Parts: sequence; structure tokens; C-alpha cells
Amino acid sequence: MTVAAQPTLTIDALGKKCPIPIIMLAEQINFVPLNAIVAVLADDPAAYTDVPAWCRLKSHPHVGTYELPGGGWEIHVRRNY
Repeated sequence: MTVAAQPTLTIDALGKKCPIPIIMLAEQINFVPLNAIVAVLADDPAAYTDVPAWCRLKSHPHVGTYELPGGGWEIHVRRNY
């Protein structure tokens, strides 16, 4: 797995169905500094598209999505405001 930047915060949403990963991200993104990376670990297939869609809706850049060795993804979001 190639990672663009080291996350400041990792949210473990493995085993949780959407919209829980997005709710967890929305609740915690303001606790990291501006321009910091938040990683969301998720294995619900809906999260693969829903987290980047939330990023577009909320104007936080979706940095990348990386496959996890055990299944699921590590989705990186940069805090924009």
C-alpha cells in the first residue's frame, strides 16, 4: 500500500455499515489541525463511494483510497476548514 501522507487521526469504522463511517468522520474531523489527514478505515462497500462523496459535499479533499491487506479500505481526507 502506497500512502500519500501520514494521517494525523485514524478512524476505525471496520465492521460498521454506512452511514456510520461518515458520521464518525463528521464528528471527528474538526479535532485535527487544518490541512491534516484523517484516515477512515472501512470495509462496507458503500463507504468506498460515500466517503469521497461526503468530501465533495463538504469541500474537504479526498486524498486517496488505499486497499487494506485484510479487506476494506483506508480512505484519506484532508481537513480544509
